[in-house]
Amino acid sequence: MINFKIKLMTIALAATMTAGGVSANEVNLYSARHYDSDQAIYEAFTDQTGIEVNLIEGDSDALIQRIKREGVASPADVLITVDAGNLWRADQEGVFQPVSSDILNSRLPESMRHPEGHWFGFSQRLRAIYYNRSTFDPARISNLEDLTKAEFKGEVCIRSSSNIYNQSLVASLIDHLGKEGAERWAQGVVDNMARAPQGGDTDQIRAVAAGECDLAVGNHYYYARLLNSADEADREVARSVGIIFPNQSGRGVHANIGGAGVVATAPNRENAVRFLEFLASDTAQEIFAGSNHEYPAVKGVLKNPVLDSWGDLNIDDINVNVLGENNPEAVRIFDRVGWR
Repeated sequence: MINFKIKLMTIALAATMTAGGVSANEVNLYSARHYDSDQAIYEAFTDQTGIEVNLIEGDSDALIQRIKREGVASPADVLITVDAGNLWRADQEGVFQPVSSDILNSRLPESMRHPEGHWFGFSQRLRAIYYNRSTFDPARISNLEDLTKAEFKGEVCIRSSSNIYNQSLVASLIDHLGKEGAERWAQGVVDNMARAPQGGDTDQIRAVAAGECDLAVGNHYYYARLLNSADEADREVARSVGIIFPNQSGRGVHANIGGAGVVATAPNRENAVRFLEFLASDTAQEIFAGSNHEYPAVKGVLKNPVLDSWGDLNIDDINVNVLGENNPEAVRIFDRVGWR
């Protein structure tokens, strides 16, 4: 649920659209991120620059289609979304324009930038393995590929193949293992599933805690949220589950991004670029890490006790644009192996 201030900004944007004009001192965001931390980022941006933020929230695909439908009359300056697969889809639809920024190029690693500057990643989400502390010895597994071992038959919980996080995970495996290797992995996971894919990432963690499965796959920040929940029952779930960041001795744990790009028809392009540059600032990066438990894109910026406790991780540095490029083949692999 969006708070009152964001509602006011949404109303203000609608009024601007109705008036047929765009203020020079604003930036219009279309965002598929629905986190309280982002509101803090918007407020910090306005405090620093004086530029007002107008916000429209929605599903990634719905926002992409809205921008296309609005055409040259769209007030959208920036599209914000999660997962490189969604950013790639938006780019394929012609939503973004290239941006050349010394600040973005120097602050953000190459792996988190579109090769031609169409979009940029500002936070990282690591795809981890979870295990039941009471019933499973974590020494038995260290790599993502281990999930396919016959000894884990009937022990794995994971989300549906329609989930973009899983699609991007397999897209990364296509790059690392080849199409055949990625398909063998997907088939092995299907063979070892404890139940039909269902629910979100938090549901997979809860299933491990409840003993429905010994192993599960999910993004790291869902676990961090449970650890920091105000609900004692949530914290107990987290305490009964352990986390493994796989492939630490090899390519590193798979990482995806929260990212954004300047819309091709942006009426406030200069402000849009300033907003992207602000997302790469220490201020915004600390909010990503501190409030939503995402890993910052900028190295050396980390103020989160939970993330700090996990130490210096080896993170896969594949350029995340590849995750989008390989998405269609990942979906075909899911279909071939019967991953629902």
